[in-house]
Amino acid sequence: MTSKQKLELTWIGKENRPKLEPRILLEDPTKSYHARHRGASADLFDNRLIFGDNLLALKALEGEFSGKVKCVFIDPPYNTGSAFTHYDDGVEHSIWLSLMRDRLEIIRRLLSDDGSLWITIDDNEAHYLKVLCDEMFGRANYKTTVTWQRKYSVSNNFQGIATICDFVLVYSKSEKFQNNLLPRSEESAARYSNPDKDPRGPWKAVDYLNQVTPEKRRNLCYDIVNPNTGDVVKNTKKAWKYDPETHSRHVDENRIWWGRDGRNTVPALKLFLSEVRDGMTPHNWWPHEEVGHTDEAKKEMIGLYGARDVFDTPKPERLLQRILEIATNPGDLVLDSFAGSGTTGAVAHKMGRRWIMVELGEHCHTHIIPRLQKVIDGEDQAGISKAVTWKGGGGFRYYRLAPSLLEKDKWGNWVINHDYNAAMLAEALCKLEGFTYAPSDAVYWQHGRSTERDFVYVTTASLTHEQLQQISDEVGPDRSLLVLCTAFRAKADAYPNLTVKKIPKQVLSRCEWGHDDYSLQVENLPKEPPKPGQQMLFGEEG
Repeated sequence: MTSKQKLELTWIGKENRPKLEPRILLEDPTKSYHARHRGASADLFDNRLIFGDNLLALKALEGEFSGKVKCVFIDPPYNTGSAFTHYDDGVEHSIWLSLMRDRLEIIRRLLSDDGSLWITIDDNEAHYLKVLCDEMFGRANYKTTVTWQRKYSVSNNFQGIATICDFVLVYSKSEKFQNNLLPRSEESAARYSNPDKDPRGPWKAVDYLNQVTPEKRRNLCYDIVNPNTGDVVKNTKKAWKYDPETHSRHVDENRIWWGRDGRNTVPALKLFLSEVRDGMTPHNWWPHEEVGHTDEAKKEMIGLYGARDVFDTPKPERLLQRILEIATNPGDLVLDSFAGSGTTGAVAHKMGRRWIMVELGEHCHTHIIPRLQKVIDGEDQAGISKAVTWKGGGGFRYYRLAPSLLEKDKWGNWVINHDYNAAMLAEALCKLEGFTYAPSDAVYWQHGRSTERDFVYVTTASLTHEQLQQISDEVGPDRSLLVLCTAFRAKADAYPNLTVKKIPKQVLSRCEWGHDDYSLQVENLPKEPPKPGQQMLFGEEG
């Protein structure tokens, strides 16, 4: 009997996956920022800007934030060829797909059960990405592909078929995702009026005719009398939408409209604004008039940074506003692991959402931090600021990824990184072992916990039998403790409530130590496709 196979996308090196080290995050208070006056917006201070490789950063977030992120928006490299000019087309696509797969796997775990993922992409890779996301999230969780009109005009000198749209792929974590309605536009609200001064308020006339013929729905065919003229209206080409009993109720409730002069040849139904849903159903065509275009985004950048320091390929704030209106509510957590110029965080902040952004490029410091400072100080009145009456407030904490826990000494042996102090080491090993880092002020051997009775203790000391016995006595019979130390002089299984292991031996095989860059920098890319039996891992052979 052959095993069942599933539909999937294959590419060179798909079977190779990085063994990621779950780094700790180190806050730099000199780059963190918050409003001078902490008022109602103080709740917006718990936002995070992380500087570092986004794959390692996502792994670093996994322990604390798995299942807690309501919306992920990413604007990844579009793989248009500019970053891959020296490389074979097959390798180029394979590397890009591996980059996306590795990040999307963690993103899926970070999403809450009612969360959603939104990815901007162009038609160069959109269809491959769709198949990849189907495989990872399940086709049942595919919601739609939004077409965004990013350009409002095309040069007459362009040769060929011009591309003026990008796409936004939308996936949910599970069936628990429920999108919000969009705020009703002025144009939509203007369709409701009250020409007859109905005390129930504004209304609009909707069609009373069905789309089926009388022959198909005889039960919806009956005579209707215009009370103003006495004319009898019969079904000749179409049935009515409503049965006779419902129509009688409409008459009794004064819901039938025969036009301003009362002499229309067919009736209409009065649909009151107060009775319709408080908002508009989102759809997948987003014209530039509604959500902005690339020129609008560039003007927003010029307003923030000046004409000589414009960030490439920014997204307009109105585009992110539309996504967050549909996918989130105030207080929800939003993640962007390809932060770019920081538009996601800026818009989320102005809309009262919590946010996490990750960026490896130096524009994290030259663009994102100054931009967020202007948002927090209320100086940024561009983008959506006026639409949401943004006045400033809140803040963010800046983090960088810690260096690798292990490094090689001059003899080539793996040792604990000399940059790690005791607290960093304890936190890092808690992360590696699946414990929550929670050092006790009262009990020296409680550095973290996995349950109320299961703890971990990390030390660079060499422990003797006497020391381990004393710790075992203090732990007692109703609790358990994992002891991680550089060396110990006793049998590891001599203490029923202790598990004693050596570092770094305990963790050596867990991860790729000392690997700091999983990005698509050109110097990291392989120069040729891997030969059979070779591994390809973002440019490293091993």
